[in-house]
Order: sequence, then structure tokens, then C-alpha cells
Amino acid sequence: MKNKRLAFCQADVFTKTPYHGNPVAVIIDGDQLTDQEMQLIANWTNLSETTFICSPTNPEADYRLRIFTPCEELPFAGHPTIGSARVALSTGIVPKNPAYLVQECQQGLVRIYLEDERISFAMPEAKTVAVNDELQSRVSKALGVKKDTAIVFSEIVDVGAVWFTIQLACAEDVLALQPNDERLIEALADHATGVTVFALQNKEAQVEVRSFAPLEGVHEDPVCGSGNGAVAVLIKKHHLLKQVTYTASQGQKVGRAGIIDVNLDYHGQILIGGHAVECISGQMALPQRP
Repeated sequence: MKNKRLAFCQADVFTKTPYHGNPVAVIIDGDQLTDQEMQLIANWTNLSETTFICSPTNPEADYRLRIFTPCEELPFAGHPTIGSARVALSTGIVPKNPAYLVQECQQGLVRIYLEDERISFAMPEAKTVAVNDELQSRVSKALGVKKDTAIVFSEIVDVGAVWFTIQLACAEDVLALQPNDERLIEALADHATGVTVFALQNKEAQVEVRSFAPLEGVHEDPVCGSGNGAVAVLIKKHHLLKQVTYTASQGQKVGRAGIIDVNLDYHGQILIGGHAVECISGQMALPQRP
């Protein structure tokens, strides 16, 4: 058993061009691993998320996905959902319904829609929580928000991952942030998984986004699906854009060029979508066992 190896793939998400998006490590046969081994591998890959494709327990699902950060398991995450769906399709998983995949995860069943090469997931039902001035001030200072920078509003949005979500007045202010991880961890503890900051802009991409999750061992997530989902929830809730669909950009501060497609009302659901390309495929050794 100790010499057996697992099929492995690393996909790049929210890009058509390899190495310009957000990578996710995908282990194909997660059924062979224990929870502790999954966490060990996720810590070793040191990506924002590592996923394990497993056999579903719900008959409606096409597969079950376990999602781990370097520190812990998540009930749901966005870019791992898209990247893992791309790998699942390439390894021969055939959707029960030709229009969409059904992913089982701790958050429940997630529909993943297939349109040409674009993959979109329906956001899990979100919960929003108001933020008091004292908490907003602590998080803002930890982010490096300057005193003269206008904060439009902030709310905590729970989409499986819990994002302290802030709208700033302009994209330049978002790009200028220089967060202090230790101060962010202290400010966010017991409140959120991480913080996502966004601003509206008059460019091809109508929204600029950055996401930080030091509590999960991730200083800055290059292109974050659930973070963009939290932003979409607030854009829809507060009617910040007139159009139903928009494009967001994320990642330029870490050398990426992620593009996220958002539909605020697809039969009542919010869809977060984009492209994904496979960059690495091969085999991974099982962790050493007694």
C-alpha cells in the first residue's frame, strides 16, 4: 500500500492562459486518504486550497469534494470548485444532467453549470451580518486603509467561507492596501475567514477585488471565487450596479490577471464563473503510514 500513488492535477482558475489565474491542487481519488492525510497534503502543497475528489454520499451528486486550506477544511470555496470540476470532467466523470454537474460538499449540493469552456457555480445561500464601527475600524487599520480613504460600507458575508467584505470608493484605494497579517488575524478572529475588499470602476472589468485570509495561512488569495461571491451578494443586495451581469478583475498585485464572470440573477441564483486550464498532471505518493 505504501508504494501506491494517486492521480494528481493542478489547475489554474479564472484564466484562459496558464499561470495567470489561481492554482488549485486536485487529488483524483480522495477516498484512499484519511482526513489527517488530506490536511497533511494541503499543508504541503501550500496553495490557498487543495481538493480531493471523492465518491458522493448523496445520490443526486456527481462527486463529493473535500476542500482544505493549509490549516483546515472548508465547507465550500469558489475557485477550487471550478478547478476541480474541470479536472473531474477531464478524468471521465459524466454529469447525470448534461447541463450541469452537482458537487457535494460540506455546504451541501452545489450546481456547476457548463457553457462552452466556461464553468460557473451557483452560490450557496448567503447570510449577511452588519458590522459595528469599532470592528470596521480595527479591520481597516489592519488592512492599511489610509485615514483619507472613503469606506462606502462593510458587512460580513457567510457563503461557506465567511468574508468580512468592504467596499472602498475607488479601485486605486483597493490596489494600494498593504495589510498587516498579524493585526488582521487579531481583528478577524471569531468573526470571519478572511477579508475581501472591492471597488467599482469604469473599465472593461467593472469591479476590482482583493482577498486576504491570513487565518488560513494565505496572505493574499490571487483570485478568489467565494470572495467574489460575497461581493456579488452585496452588489445585488444594495443595487450597486444597474446590469445583471458584470466582470471582476483580481490578482494584479500578486502578478496574476484573473477574470471573474458574475450573473446576479440566473433563475434567482448568483453565478460565479470563469475558465480553468490544467497546468500539471501526474501522480502523487501516498503519505507514509505506520
